[in-house]
Amino acid sequence: HIYIYIYVIILKKRVSIQKKEQKAMKTLLLLQVWALVAQVTSGYFHYLPGVAPKQFEDGQDVGMSVNKLTSVKTQLPYEYYSLPVCKPQRIVDVAENLGEVLAGDKIENSLYELHMKRDEYCKVLCRKVYKKEEVELFQKRISDDYRVHWIIDNLPSAIRVFDVNIPEVEHFESGFPLGITVYGKDVKDMYYLYNHIRFTIRYHENPSHFDGARVVGFLVEPFTVKHEYKGEWDGNNPKLTTCNSEKKVEHTLPAQPINEPGEVIWTYDVTWESSEVPWASRWDVFLKSGEDDQIHWFSIINSLMIVMFLTGMVAMIMMRALNKDIARYNEEQTAEETQEETGWKLVHGDVF
Repeated sequence: HIYIYIYVIILKKRVSIQKKEQKAMKTLLLLQVWALVAQVTSGYFHYLPGVAPKQFEDGQDVGMSVNKLTSVKTQLPYEYYSLPVCKPQRIVDVAENLGEVLAGDKIENSLYELHMKRDEYCKVLCRKVYKKEEVELFQKRISDDYRVHWIIDNLPSAIRVFDVNIPEVEHFESGFPLGITVYGKDVKDMYYLYNHIRFTIRYHENPSHFDGARVVGFLVEPFTVKHEYKGEWDGNNPKLTTCNSEKKVEHTLPAQPINEPGEVIWTYDVTWESSEVPWASRWDVFLKSGEDDQIHWFSIINSLMIVMFLTGMVAMIMMRALNKDIARYNEEQTAEETQEETGWKLVHGDVF
């Protein structure tokens, strides 16, 4: 019987050791899974769009997307299509990363058509007839100094500004104003809408290194123009008297007021310029422009709070999962050890 007891004890020991090894392997596997998830998540969080250059052939469509409306005055962003502007039949959201989400970006498709190296003038986007409520919405956004932000090839739009003291040096600001307000003392304030946009897109070519052309600059110049046309409006073949393919829009044309309900015709120009700036340096205009915008402390604090909250949530979930597994493993191990040291199993101390 003693030999049987010894055999049973040895067998129990082996089973106990195997169970401990299995628990340890499970814990190690769980840690490896968490490490892999952290690696993948970290790689996703640090992904930056537009890190790989994209080449466009002559005449190829260069998609333009619309982004949010921002204001230094209110610090509250809005979606571009929250305004009654020209919209595509189907609005498609562009994939966003974590940085764009924290920045409050809302990138969507647009009706604007741009083709590489193809200059176009006085292209009609759409004609809108606005009601009183829509006019008041435009007036509200214009009075709050809201700016429009668009994107081409992951490059934000910029407006060119000049310093009075140094007029030969170019400076750039991100986005462009939605409109302007003319304040009067004895008369009612007048609001004017920028309904014509001139795109100036700069591209870089280097046949010895790559085929096609790369977008290295995206400039916009807003105009306020009260468009006119003869006869009835033909949406399929609109013809304006204020501008055409040979007659460009100038700042001297009558402005487009947005004070009373009525129609507004949205148009745009597209011009392409060759540039010696390489693709890797296309962001330098923003870094060197010395733009003196107010720091958005609210946005910075909000982003930091969100990051801290998400980090705490992930850490808490990981700690709860690991503590639960470790506690379960320790409890089972203590129970097995206690069971081995009680009852008839104590006979192994007399044998060995």
